[in-house]
Amino acid sequence: MANKIDRVPVREQDPKVRATNFEEVCYGYNAQEAQLEASRCLGCKKPRCVDACPVGIKIPAFIHQVLEGDFRAAFGTISEDSSLPAICGRVCPQETQCEGSCILGVKGQPVSIGKLERFVADYAREQGEKAEDCHKQSSGAKVAIVGSGPAGLACASDLAKLGYDVTIFESLHKAGGVLTYGIPEFRLPKKAVVEKEIQNLLDMGIKIETDVFVGRTVTIDDLMDKEGFKAVFVGTGAGLPLFLGIPGENLNGVFSANEYLTRNNLMQAFSKDSDTPIFQARKVCVVGGGNVAMDAARTALRLGSEVTIVYRRSEKELPARAEEVHHAKEEGINFQLLTNPVEVLGDENGWVRGIRCIRMELGEPDESGRRSPVPVEGSEFDIEADALIVALGTKINRLIADTTPGLETDRKGRLVTTETATSRKGVFAGGDVVTGAATVILAMGEGRKAAKAIHEYLKG
Repeated sequence: MANKIDRVPVREQDPKVRATNFEEVCYGYNAQEAQLEASRCLGCKKPRCVDACPVGIKIPAFIHQVLEGDFRAAFGTISEDSSLPAICGRVCPQETQCEGSCILGVKGQPVSIGKLERFVADYAREQGEKAEDCHKQSSGAKVAIVGSGPAGLACASDLAKLGYDVTIFESLHKAGGVLTYGIPEFRLPKKAVVEKEIQNLLDMGIKIETDVFVGRTVTIDDLMDKEGFKAVFVGTGAGLPLFLGIPGENLNGVFSANEYLTRNNLMQAFSKDSDTPIFQARKVCVVGGGNVAMDAARTALRLGSEVTIVYRRSEKELPARAEEVHHAKEEGINFQLLTNPVEVLGDENGWVRGIRCIRMELGEPDESGRRSPVPVEGSEFDIEADALIVALGTKINRLIADTTPGLETDRKGRLVTTETATSRKGVFAGGDVVTGAATVILAMGEGRKAAKAIHEYLKG
């Protein structure tokens, strides 16, 4: 009976209206909609959705509590495994994780697990609910967390619940890492969601020190030898942008998506009250097909630009979430697929005036299993643009490795770990600094795994 009900659609801002503002696109469910959607869950005895969740949320249990109208209990259930439910409910790629494993998705549409998680977290915030603090006897042991992104926040939360004295060190002036500087306001509101989730951690007794650049301001050796931290978790992410390596890339008007989004999200450049400048181009070309490319393109659109996304494979291979691609198209962003830039064209003043591209076709699969794009000879054409935003992914900043003797890295600069333990005694790591650029929820899963490993290490 349950699976006969169609998936409950989620209310959203009208595309024409939202393309002109930075308010959240998705309105989420109300109580009635959430309970109706919860009624679709089959309550499987062997829930595949839980196995597919990187932090192991007890999904059928919390959905059953939503169905019963006990939203407070549902929040308690989620909070046992996730310290950032309002964030995960918004930005996790549920379609490839929990929802991708939902049995209802085999012949129809899976349960909208992400939207239900978001509903519960938002309800709890509006009611002033807090996750139950374990407040176990303090062990007195001090643990340092380097980086306040998803991996660092998840690790800190679990360690605080175990009674450790936790301090997070963040290089920027605001906590949150990629949640604060990378993901735009229209997908993840900063004041209403990110800052509130971080406040929950502060309420647990976790300390956050901003403007501390570990590797410059202080080293890991200083933290352990001089400041008395018994263990350190490195969750610094992958923050250095990759570029195309084509002629003209040093022209004025070429940006990395990192810089462009940081100006807008962390520094609030879109706001009339902000002093942060941001280049407002007439026509913007964004290169890349991931979530960051969609975020940059949709940000440029809201700043008044006409936007084209250039991606070298077909739509089927776009790595961005289906929801983000759908929203971008609805808002009027143009997609040039099977297309690759070969040169950035400049005017006499050294500014971008266009992008020379070549058509691509898909050849044999590469080692990742995706078909490799091959240039079509003689198919070059130009796209008019006065700004180019490069969103090709990121690499690791080697600063921590270079300033911490005995810390092993691989050829890409990623920290080498065994069950989150690095080659340096007492130093653990997780998230993008180990895996390379991945998702918020995978980083959180790594942070939780590291908290367990640190607990075992300090007990032993």
